[in-house]
Formats: sequence, structure tokens, C-alpha cells
Amino acid sequence: MSEVGTLRLVVGPVGAGKSTFARRRVADGSGVFFDLDPWMVRLFGDDARPKGDVLGWYLERRERCRGVMWDAACAVVRAGVDAYVELGLMTASHRRLYVERAQAEAVPVVMHLAEAPRDVRRARVLARNESGAAYVQVVPEPFFEQASDAWEPVTKDERSTVSTEDV
Repeated sequence: MSEVGTLRLVVGPVGAGKSTFARRRVADGSGVFFDLDPWMVRLFGDDARPKGDVLGWYLERRERCRGVMWDAACAVVRAGVDAYVELGLMTASHRRLYVERAQAEAVPVVMHLAEAPRDVRRARVLARNESGAAYVQVVPEPFFEQASDAWEPVTKDERSTVSTEDV
């Protein structure tokens, strides 16, 4: 059996550079990147949104994607390959849940934290929105602001429970 890889949770606020970091790390073929946004766009981007409760509609689909991505990422790690996983873990409680899941499944886990000032992140998101690239999650400015406000910075306590690398 091959050596076990590492599950690498990539976290940070919207536009912080999480995907850029992960893509660079796996460019040499030494890992696999699981990125929530392209999954959501590809699987559900053309689906009709409900007239009400769009957030509930989104969250239900996000959880389905997270579940499949998690299972696949853990399988990759057990096969001896690092998995970089960006699940949109905006809060300390969500990050703790996934760190605990990895630990419970005896999957080695490291958290990679990407951060950048809000104005830099806003400019990056605007450029990405206008890029026309395939499977880009367009983030309207009001949602950017809401998501930025919802981001809970990683605390010293979190860092004490999981190896954390600033990127």
C-alpha cells in the first residue's frame, strides 16, 4: 500500500487567492485540487433559482457538493496523493467540523490560510467576474461584501488544533 497523502484544507475570505495557491501547488502533478466554486457552477449553474429562499437552495446544493468532494478527497489522500480542498469554510465552526472529520477518519490534515486586504480581494473578484473563464462563480459586489463580512478569521485556538500554514 502506498504512503498516505495529506488533506490540505484551503481557507480564506472570498478573493484571497485560495484557488491560485492550490492550482500552483498541484501544477506539477503532485496533488489534486477540489474547488467548490467550479463544482457548483458546473452542476447547478444553469438550474432555475427559486423565487424565494435562494440561500436555502444554494446551501442545500453546497452541502451535496461538499459531501462528494470530501469523499473523493479522502480517497485520494488514502491513495497516497495530497488533496487540496476548498469547501468555502467561512466560519470557525465549519473549519473545526472538517478538521475533526479528518482526524476521526485518521486522514492527515493541514490548513492553508490565504488572506488579503478587502480592496485587493474586491479587485480580484471583479476581474474574475469579467474574465469569461469557464466555470467561474460570478460574485456580485453585494454578495462579496456579505461574504467578506461573514468571514471569521482563523484564531490562535484554531491554529493550536491543526497545523496551519499562511500562504
